[in-house]
Amino acid sequence: MDAPNAPPAGPLPAYRAKIAAGDLTADPSQLLAAERLQDLFVTLRGYDPQPGRPAGGLLGRLIRRRRADDIPEDRPHGLYLVGEVGRGKSMLMDLFFATAEVTRKRRIHFHRFMQDAHSRIFALRQADSSIDDPIPPLADQIAAEAALLCFDEFQVNDIADAMILGRLFQALFARGVVVVATSNTTPDDLFRDRPGRDAFLPFIALIKQKLDVLMLDGARDWRRQRLRGMPTWYVPVNDRADRALDQAFAELTGGAPPKEQTLVIFGRTLAIPRAAAGVARFEFDDLCGRPLGAGDYLALATHFHTLILDAIPRLSPANYDKARRFITLVDALYDHRVKLVASAEAVPDQLYERGEGAKAFERTASRLEEMQGQEWLEMEHLT
Repeated sequence: MDAPNAPPAGPLPAYRAKIAAGDLTADPSQLLAAERLQDLFVTLRGYDPQPGRPAGGLLGRLIRRRRADDIPEDRPHGLYLVGEVGRGKSMLMDLFFATAEVTRKRRIHFHRFMQDAHSRIFALRQADSSIDDPIPPLADQIAAEAALLCFDEFQVNDIADAMILGRLFQALFARGVVVVATSNTTPDDLFRDRPGRDAFLPFIALIKQKLDVLMLDGARDWRRQRLRGMPTWYVPVNDRADRALDQAFAELTGGAPPKEQTLVIFGRTLAIPRAAAGVARFEFDDLCGRPLGAGDYLALATHFHTLILDAIPRLSPANYDKARRFITLVDALYDHRVKLVASAEAVPDQLYERGEGAKAFERTASRLEEMQGQEWLEMEHLT
């Protein structure tokens, strides 16, 4: 129970407080989601299913198999929030996660969760070659760490992920884990038109059985509302520009704390130093001063709707490798309508003024100018 005279707890009061403070504008679709999350908040107060510790060997495997086949019907249903980019899904889930009175809880980007799952499977097999099925012990590990899992940007594009998801989630549900997820894709459209999708259909059915699906169909894209009127190109690179980019990141993410993320691209990893709510932030040299290529920039452009880029220098034949990578980066951002907020030593058409390569940069400068316009900022991100 709440303490006497204490403000009411949960995501719905927190959402209303943001509206009262002027941080948000009331939105019926968001209000409905906040009310549903509040219901789940109340249901989960003090929720702590104790994961069992099954014995090893044949007996342990039999116990785990029985548990996975008998998902308890009284386990609280989770929630699957789906809607287009910028509808406030991540913000609402973050309010829920921050207030949820569950001792063991974890909030993670779904892509990062699957990377971790594959790493754990490898480690389990390395540690014990007799393990014929790593899914039950993997589910034991995850359930021991969190009774509530909150996934941001739930999306399935990798066949390796699709192959294990059904059995992994069945095992997690059997252990009492409750899932809340945000996604741009309805369950029925997950992994659509991909080879092997028929084998993935039982997972979709499981998600629809164990998670309530709620559409956020508000007409406003709150991310684009925040971009309206916001400067997107700061000159020169100095403390004022740094502070402006800090403020832009805070506004575009709804104040979500930045965290490091990792993308896996053709077996390699690309570390994103700071990311939250679909916004990534890099120093120019971290993106264009290293041997990255079109595949890296394409992955970045499809995973994030906005890029904040610090300290773009003047470009010339003396740093042409960086200029060439920057051209490739801008092409990827442009093709996928990624919004760019940056600090630079000059406006776009003065970044690369003379020398070999200057002519080729004219097209990039033109794109950078276009990407600052209101019409561009209103466009939908293309994943």
